[in-house]
Amino acid sequence: MSFAVDDRRHMAHALQLARQGLYTTDPNPRVGCVLTRDGAVVGTGWHQRAGAPHAERHALAVAGEAARGASAYVTLEPCAHTGRTAPCADALIEAGVARVVMAMADPNPAGAGGAARLRAAGIAVESGLLEDEARALNPGFLRRMATGRPWVRLKLAASLDGRTAMASGESQWITGAAARDDVQHLRARSSAVVTGRGTAVMDRPSLTVRPQQWRYPDYPDGDVRQPLRVVLDRTLATPVDTPLITAAGGALLLCTDAAHEQQRQALEAAGAEVQTLSADQDRISLAAVLDELGRRACNEVLFECGAELAGDLVRAGLADELMVYMAPTLLGSGARPLVALPELKQMSQQIRLELRDLRHLGDDLRLTLAPAPSD
Repeated sequence: MSFAVDDRRHMAHALQLARQGLYTTDPNPRVGCVLTRDGAVVGTGWHQRAGAPHAERHALAVAGEAARGASAYVTLEPCAHTGRTAPCADALIEAGVARVVMAMADPNPAGAGGAARLRAAGIAVESGLLEDEARALNPGFLRRMATGRPWVRLKLAASLDGRTAMASGESQWITGAAARDDVQHLRARSSAVVTGRGTAVMDRPSLTVRPQQWRYPDYPDGDVRQPLRVVLDRTLATPVDTPLITAAGGALLLCTDAAHEQQRQALEAAGAEVQTLSADQDRISLAAVLDELGRRACNEVLFECGAELAGDLVRAGLADELMVYMAPTLLGSGARPLVALPELKQMSQQIRLELRDLRHLGDDLRLTLAPAPSD
């Protein structure tokens, strides 16, 4: 379908608005809307958080009577179901808009059908404008709707020689302040942050979003949404006083052995939730972990973990993106590796990655990598 230059400009504006919800809409998708009439913008809106009005309703409220006969540019098909808010398709019909241009169809079966409802009301509906950009804005929501699992990012901080910690486990700090601030943004957009028991015990991280390190515009109403913190702990040996348990926000421990009732009770008394999952040999099944997080409506999941768990994730082909923060320093051959992999004896066994993005953060580099497509 061919779109005019003005159509592209208005949809690009709607996508820019949608990005303002990058850290707040979870588990809903990020959506923006622009209303135009006679070539002029008469209303704009974006979805701020689950349970709040959707982007279309914000834009309609701004436009008022000017919405009658207007064109609506929406980054996702207007919903047709009643959840915590009424259907946006009905709101557009009632407002009297004449045309709706959407970037993509809604992959959620519960919300789809808005386009058909609009067409039945006599409104012109067009789809596919800047669809790739709209899909890139919501990788986790789209993945969860398609497979029931979240989008998975693996965050790693490494020296130039590919080491993540000294042999003793000491790792603070390899990268500089700018890189560590950037990790805050990864956490903030994630539904959950996952680590292993070893990292939880040795590094004692909180894995929280810290407002004092925030570098983007404030959250609406100053509300900082904390991701769910998840610890993979097969035998429930995580101490109850570790920051992962005691920090603000929810903590979930995933184990494989239901026999450790005393530890379970102590962790639950400290405020954590404990869930038993299936085992994969002597480890928690990562497939079961992702299935469980998908059931909990997690869209994007960030793994901040040690080399063993990182290696398991890469070998299983479950990491959609690798975010590698590389510092201009050398830690030596005795330091811990980036990922723990079995010995590869032939070049044909190498695990190829595709570089998607490269940028400077202070003195460090951030590499965004994805599994290379198979030949």
